[in-house]
Amino acid sequence: MDEIKNVSLEMRDYIVSSGAETLNWCMQCGLCTSLCPWRLVPGEVSEAFNIRKMQRLGQLGLEGFEEEEVLFACATCGMCQNNCPRKVEIIDNVRSMRNTTVGAGFLPGHLRPIMGSVHANGNPWSGAQEKRAEWQEGMDVPAFSADTEYLLFVCCTSCYDPRSQKIAKSVIDLLRKAGVSFGVLTAEENCCGETVRKLGDEELFQKLAGSNIKLFQGKGVKKIITTSPHCLFAFKEDYPELGGEFEVVHYSELLGSLLRDGKLTFSGELQKRVAFHDPCYLGRHNQVYDQPRELLQAVPGVELVELSRARGKSLCCAGGGGRIWAEAPVGERFGELRIADAVENKADILVTACPYCIIMLEDACLGLEKQEVLQVMEMSELLTAAG
Repeated sequence: MDEIKNVSLEMRDYIVSSGAETLNWCMQCGLCTSLCPWRLVPGEVSEAFNIRKMQRLGQLGLEGFEEEEVLFACATCGMCQNNCPRKVEIIDNVRSMRNTTVGAGFLPGHLRPIMGSVHANGNPWSGAQEKRAEWQEGMDVPAFSADTEYLLFVCCTSCYDPRSQKIAKSVIDLLRKAGVSFGVLTAEENCCGETVRKLGDEELFQKLAGSNIKLFQGKGVKKIITTSPHCLFAFKEDYPELGGEFEVVHYSELLGSLLRDGKLTFSGELQKRVAFHDPCYLGRHNQVYDQPRELLQAVPGVELVELSRARGKSLCCAGGGGRIWAEAPVGERFGELRIADAVENKADILVTACPYCIIMLEDACLGLEKQEVLQVMEMSELLTAAG
């Protein structure tokens, strides 16, 4: 006989008070579960995680949602939320449910050093704060000043991860080529806090955001360019709650605008079939779909290939919501489906515009041993190579 569980309205109310204001809107139709990318792969996490059931456990205040393979499995990709017929803010509900456990001191083992680094160093990559700007050495990157139009905010990943540093350098090359007035404050910045908030540490997020807002406002920042869609989301959606009002664009948005205005062109020919992977946080979360495609099509010789799951239906790479630091066995990775999709469409290059996606897709490509037939590139790298 199944164990009888007691409904806890106190726990339900606590979850709601933590930010899950739409939790009780859910009518348990199950569409969220059927759309979830976890349904596309096998494995223990796939078997344990069911976003509809998780919402129901929260509604009833029942135990079970706090189990690690349930609570911290969601990649916050937004596929379920964007298609919910009741407009339930599912990601806010997940974040709030995480708040209730993280606030009580529970955090999965693999995330403890990550969050510890954010507390100690202001970034999740265990890099010393004083080394945040080392990647700029020899590049003569301008410092932001009162007469600079844009602040270029480079995400923590591209400050510390050697592979991702190439993205930041390529973006700088493109901004210079287009004559954009920009500068950096990299050495003084902290992590944007987007993933920290999604993981449920609201107190730490507010500390990071408050520090950055104070820095930006003190320096007279009005406009920000981000290299990462996750930073874009934080600055556009999260920071205004704390008084941080800025005009924020992803680098692809700005370059796309300059392309249309005739201020940016590409002369280098690239005879390749190129598929574009829409990052969840650039596409579904920020509705940026056209500009990356326009930029890629502006490169002479490029044949743009659309993948079967594109734009609003794009397949998540599994890097959001803290999943970038979670280990998934070969055969259980969303990114592998993406690589197979690109190979099936005979793409030579799979391009994306997010540091997290690059890490996840390159790992998937290597795991499937497809690196000989498919190259994974960040869009800024391809555009820079095209001159």
